[in-house]
Parts: sequence; C-alpha cells; structure tokens
Amino acid sequence: MDVMAVAENRRYRQELVADPREFARVRRTLTARLVDWGRSGIAASAVLCATELLANVHRHTGGECVLLLEETPHGVRLTVSDTSPAPPRVYQPDWLSENGRGMWLLSCVAHDWGVRATPTGKDVWAEVRPDEGEYTREPGDEEPPS
Repeated sequence: MDVMAVAENRRYRQELVADPREFARVRRTLTARLVDWGRSGIAASAVLCATELLANVHRHTGGECVLLLEETPHGVRLTVSDTSPAPPRVYQPDWLSENGRGMWLLSCVAHDWGVRATPTGKDVWAEVRPDEGEYTREPGDEEPPS
C-alpha cells in the first residue's frame, strides 16, 4: 500500500494575504476541496482551524502567508506559513472578550497542532481527524463504505 500517494495527490496550496474580508471565500474553497476528497465529515473542524490560523496571521504579522491543505492517511493537515518568528500561544479564554480564543479553539478541535521555525518565519500546523468510529478514507477509496 502506497500511503504517500494520498498525501502527494491530495494537496492544495494558496498564497494569500490574511484579510478577514476574504476568509469566507477561503472557507468555501477549503470546504469544496475537502468534500471533493471525501472528507466532508471533518470539513467544519478543518475550516475552523484554518480560519483561526489565518486570523492570527492577520492580527500578528500583517497578512502575507501561505496556506497548505494536505490529506494524510488519517485526516488532513493544515499549515499556515508566515513571516513572524513568534509562536502562537494558547490562553485560557476570557469569555467576555471579543477575541483571544483562536488558539484555544484550535487546540480543542485539532487532533494535534504545532509550530516549526523556518528561515523566513514559522509554520503553524494543525491535524484534523475524524472522531472515533467515523469513516477514515483509505488510500484508493473513492466512496465511504455503505
């Protein structure tokens, strides 16, 4: 079984400016990709993670970034690359504040997440997997089992 074929064939990359006015379009694009890949069951969680990562870029770096969506054998991995070396931090949310919950939400929704320093800034990634018992696509599967 060639597991790497899944990741190599199911990849979406977009260079963009993290502008909140464009987030709805990005969410629609990612949702369409995930549905096309047979990953509709994790689309909402993946799109939430992507939106929170992009919001952090907008707030902390001024905007330019690269968004990468890759299918993995167990789900999907989202990576947002930006020019700031500062890693994101997870705070206990202040429920009365209008912001500051993004990385906390991501840490609750993502199976795993992390940060990798790069020569030009950092990559922040999140892995989203189906909940236990949900369908997990196997390499070569076209449709979920009935």
